[in-house]
Amino acid sequence: MRPLNRRQPPLQAPRRGLTGAVMGAAKGAVLGAARGAAMGVSGEAAQAHAPQTQAPRRHDPAPSYWDYKMQRLWLTPLFRVLFRVGLPVLAVAAVTGLVLASESRRVAIAGALAQLTEQFQARPEFRVSLVAVEGASPDLADAVRARLAVKLPASSFDLDLDVLREKAEGLDAVASAELAVRSGGVLQVTIIEREPALIWRGENGLTLLDATGHRVAGLAARADRPDLPVVAGEGADVAAAEALALVDAAGPLMARLRGLVRVGDRRWDMVLDRNQRLMLPAERPVQALERLLALDQAEDLLARDLLAIDLRNEKRPILRLGEDALLEARRARGLLPEDDKKTESDL
Repeated sequence: MRPLNRRQPPLQAPRRGLTGAVMGAAKGAVLGAARGAAMGVSGEAAQAHAPQTQAPRRHDPAPSYWDYKMQRLWLTPLFRVLFRVGLPVLAVAAVTGLVLASESRRVAIAGALAQLTEQFQARPEFRVSLVAVEGASPDLADAVRARLAVKLPASSFDLDLDVLREKAEGLDAVASAELAVRSGGVLQVTIIEREPALIWRGENGLTLLDATGHRVAGLAARADRPDLPVVAGEGADVAAAEALALVDAAGPLMARLRGLVRVGDRRWDMVLDRNQRLMLPAERPVQALERLLALDQAEDLLARDLLAIDLRNEKRPILRLGEDALLEARRARGLLPEDDKKTESDL
C-alpha cells in the first residue's frame, strides 16, 4: 500500500531544446511589437479628438522675501510692543495735538470740564449740612466746631479732612481726632479727649496736665479739682510720668500729700502736711520712697516731729528735727542751761 502522507512529485514541463527557445522568443517579440503599435495608434487618435489642456502649475510653499521679513519682525518683542502699544498711543497723541492746537478749542474744553465738575460736586448727595462731634464734653465740642469753622452747607469735595483733623488736634484737650463724611450730609468728628492727671502750678497759674505732661486746660482754683495731685517747679510737666509713679507709690501718704516739687529739674521733693518734706534722690526715687514707707510702718517715723527726711544718700538718710523735737533732744543731752530747762518744764 502507498502511504497517505506521501506527496506526488510535481509535473515536469517537457524540456525544450535550443530551437524551441529561439522560436518562443521570436514569437513574444512579434506579439509585443504588434500590441505597442496598436496602442500608439489608438493613443494618437484619442489625443487628436481630446481638447487641448495645459498642465497645472505647482505651488511653491516657500514665503516671499517680504513675507519672510515681516515674519522676522513679528518675532521681535520690541516690534510687537511698538505696534500694539506705541502705534495707538502715537495716533491718539496726534489726534489730541491737532484738537488742542487751537486756543479756542482748549478754552472751550476747559470750560466744559469745569462746568461738569461743578455740577457733579453740587449734587445733593454730596452736600454736608451738619457737624456732629462725638466723644467730647459739651464745652470741648463747641470749641471743636469753632476751631473747624466749616461754612455750611458745603460740598464734601470742598472739605479737606486732613487739614480739619490737624485743626481739631491743635486744641490742648484733644488727644486725637477722626473725621468722616457720613450719609445724610453729616460731617462726623470723633474726639478722644485728654484726661487730666496732674495740676501744675507754674508761673502762669494752675494748669491741668495729662499723664504725658501735655497741657489739657487752665484751672481757675485748686478747689475746682481737689482729686488731682499738685506738682510745681521748672520741668515738672516734662517729668509728669515720674510724678505719677511717685503718687502711686505713696499710697498710705495720700491723705497727707500736698504736692510734689521739682528741684533743679532733676529730682523731686514730696511735701506732706505739717510742712514735712521728703527729699527724694534723682535716681530711683520710687524705690527710696518705698523704703521710707517700710521704715515708717515699723517705727512710725513720719508721725514724729520732723521737718524733712533727706533720702538723697541711699546709705545715709538724714532727719531734720522740728523745733520741739530739737529742744527735747538738746534737753536729753544736757545742752540746755538750767533756766531754759525750768522754762521748758514750766511750759
